[in-house]
Amino acid sequence: MGQEEKPRRVRLTPGARRVLEAAERLFYEHGIHAVGVDLIAAEAGVTKKTLYDRFGSKEQIVVEYLAGRDERWRDLLAGRLEEAGEGAAARIEAVFEASRAWSARYGTKGCSMINAHAEISDPAHPAHPVITGQKRWMLDLFTGLAREIDAAGAERLARTLMLLHEGALVAHGVGVVPDPFDTALDHVRELLRG
Repeated sequence: MGQEEKPRRVRLTPGARRVLEAAERLFYEHGIHAVGVDLIAAEAGVTKKTLYDRFGSKEQIVVEYLAGRDERWRDLLAGRLEEAGEGAAARIEAVFEASRAWSARYGTKGCSMINAHAEISDPAHPAHPVITGQKRWMLDLFTGLAREIDAAGAERLARTLMLLHEGALVAHGVGVVPDPFDTALDHVRELLRG
């Protein structure tokens, strides 16, 4: 997999965990810019001083929120890939099935990384590497799997898989395509048969 820039992380005390749990819910439901530290502190039952003592800034809370979701996604996906076995085609399908399961449980408003990128496009923001790193990681995953199927056409196949995957995530969040993961999987299966 590609080299990722690792964000600075903080040690989570019980109070910091409450802050992060509140921030995650609020950021995902309302957007990062719409949620202030006053609301996060109130929802977490801590003072603003405690919030700043633990995180230092709202930007660091955003880093922790996105990095935490990414870690949970990677853990879920690792289990699904292991269950899928050795065949690259089965593991590719497992990625889409994992995304369907994740989205049903944690992603009713779409991909948190895509949503965050709509608000944070400045590469200098400390959360920007988390967002782009997660998407690069996914492309690297698809590239590795595609190489097992077609070494010569791996880059093209991986990009196509990535676009189908990301499109399904966005369509799920918008809610205008019934079961976008099923539609994406139909196209994936056609590609893999071709």
